[in-house]
This record gives sequence, structure tokens and C-alpha cells, in this order.
Amino acid sequence: MYQRVGGIAYKKDLSNTILLANHLGKPHHNFKSIHIAGTNGKGSVSHMLASVLQEAGYTVGLYTSPHLKDFRERIKINGKMIPKKKVSSFIAEHKRFFEEHSLSFFEMTVGLAFEFFSEEKVDVAVVEVGMGGRLDSTNIITPLLSVITNIGKDHTAFLGTTYAEIATEKGGIIKPGIPVVVGEVIPETKTIFESISKNNNAELYYAESVQTKEYLSDLKGNYQIKNKKTVVASLGVLKQKKIFNISEKHIKKGLLNVVKNTGLLGRWQELRNKPKVICDTAHNKEGLSFVLNQITEQKFNKLHIVLGVVSDKDISNILPLFPKEASYYFCKPEIPRGLDAGQLRNEAQKFGLKGKIYNSVKEAFENALENASTDDLIFIGGSTFVVAEII
Repeated sequence: MYQRVGGIAYKKDLSNTILLANHLGKPHHNFKSIHIAGTNGKGSVSHMLASVLQEAGYTVGLYTSPHLKDFRERIKINGKMIPKKKVSSFIAEHKRFFEEHSLSFFEMTVGLAFEFFSEEKVDVAVVEVGMGGRLDSTNIITPLLSVITNIGKDHTAFLGTTYAEIATEKGGIIKPGIPVVVGEVIPETKTIFESISKNNNAELYYAESVQTKEYLSDLKGNYQIKNKKTVVASLGVLKQKKIFNISEKHIKKGLLNVVKNTGLLGRWQELRNKPKVICDTAHNKEGLSFVLNQITEQKFNKLHIVLGVVSDKDISNILPLFPKEASYYFCKPEIPRGLDAGQLRNEAQKFGLKGKIYNSVKEAFENALENASTDDLIFIGGSTFVVAEII
């Protein structure tokens, strides 16, 4: 599967997903949905929207990826993971079909999620794109609203190397007559979104141009400011269309209780104090820029960074972002596509980043704790999978 092995597991084709949906009786036709794409923030936006809708009293399905600890994190209803028995019975019932048609892990998971949401009669499902949009397995739904958080240069081997190419792929979730909210735009992506929206007769809203209040949230990363704005703008469109009954109180409580309502982990999450330990799943240039800037705003004596990445990441784009004055603990996440810690250190040294190699993420973290004083800061990141091994 892509999460573990990378590009060889990626399928650029919707035919298998459509085949599976037909086999399952088209379960995605039985519930309302909101579709979320984007390079960064789509997970946070998805969880925020789900939390607000839950506070408004709706039964909310939530489909996201990747997971951190448990596969079932990907499929939730009102914050509760799909039961183990449902997962195993789904696989047992359809195993022959999966094998006959060589379905991918992600295709099977999308089918499982949509069948589960249909069976449980959710009021609405918030569905996060896995990668891209146009050819993503989730893109068989016709949602009430499409949301594109932003465009950055990630997964360029699959989505294109320019902002315009990537925006075209992610803009593929825009459907005829369905409104779309875009969180952040630059000139190269704005023209793409306007063209696709016009061709689909889809109303286009820019979150940046919508006047919204400042809302508090239990998600503390600075990058959540833009995500909150995207969420509030999206809720505004849903309210305007009179699709859901959402009050100001629901928005406030929903944004304040995202972790409690949905179980979201790994977004500027403080794991302990004295020394303060913070982890974050940001793993590309745009996401890490926000996180590393926020680190500079913290008060600490020395900075320790437990760092690991995946091998298909262009680390020449992200390593220059990291501070030279920190002590580094280089490690390899325990997945096949993890980058060797020695190779990571060698590349990091070219950018003035110094530290030691460790055999595992756990060993790296334990050494950081041993070396850190109570007034130091330890940051764990570089990859979702590094964070997953610590949480």
C-alpha cells in the first residue's frame, strides 16, 4: 500500500473504484458528503468540519488518511472508529472480488468506508482525498460542497511539477453545479480554479476574501489560522445554501473540541513538559515552514530535533528550512519507504545540520530526552510515520 511502500502502490485510474462501487450497490449514493482536497491542511479542515457538524447534532462520517496508529482511524462516525468486526467481515465477504480485480489497499478502504457510512445512515460524510483529486478513489462522490485548502509542490511524481499542473489535478474534485471553497491561492492556481469552476458552472468562493471572526481551537499550530478560515468560509456556504442548521454556538464549540470530537492527533501536539516535547506531522516545504517558524516563537534553552523522512521525499527542499543551531537525532521510520538514517544525516550535513544516527525513532527520542534539560525543547517530525511511532 502507498502508505508503506510508496509510488508502486499508487493507481492513477478510477475504473476499479467504480467497479467496486457497482459491486457494493453504489453506497456513495446513499449519504450526503463534503469533499476535501489540498496539499496541506486537508486533514485538519476535515476534522474541524466534522467536529462542528457533530456539535450541530448531525451523525457525521469521516474518511481520512493516512492513519497514525490504527488503520480504523481512517473511518469514523462521530469520532468513533469503525468496528474491527466490520473491517474483517467486509474483507471476508468481498475477498474474491478484490483478488479477481487486483484492487489496491486504498480502493478497498474507500469501498469499506462508503459501505459503512451507507449502512449506518450518516447525515453527512466528510471525505478527504488521498492524493490529488481528479483520479483519486474518493472522487466518485457528488458532494454538497468541494473544498480545496491550498496547492503546494508535493507528490510531484504523480501530480505534476508546476503549481498549475497540481492545481489541475486537485481541481478535479470540482463537480458541475457544486459550489467550491478554495482556502489559499496564488496567481498560477487562481486561473486554474476559475477556469475549472466556470466550465462546471460551479460557484467559486475564496476563503481569504471572506470576512470571518477569530475562533479559538484546541488545534494550536499557527497554520490552523488559515485552516479555520477555510472551515468557517465552507460552513458559510453550507448555511447560505440552507443545507444544514449550523449556529454560531456550534462553530465555537466545534472548533474548540476538534480533538475530543474526532480524535485527531499529531498536529502541533504537546506530548509532555519539562522538557517540552512537541510533534507535528508536517512533511513538505509549505507545512514545515509554518511549524519551524512556530518553533522559533517558543521559549527554550536548547533545541533538540528528532528527524526522519521517507525516501521519496525531495529533502533538498525541506532541509534548508531547519535551524543549524539545533541538535539532531537522525532516524528511519519503520516502514519500507523510510529513508536510511545515515543517508539523511549525510544530506543534512550539506546544510549545516549536525547530529547522530540512531537505529530507531524510539532510540532517537530516548536519547533526546536523556540529553535535554527541563528548559529545553524537543521537536519530533519530518514524517507522519515518525510521529506515529512516538504518540
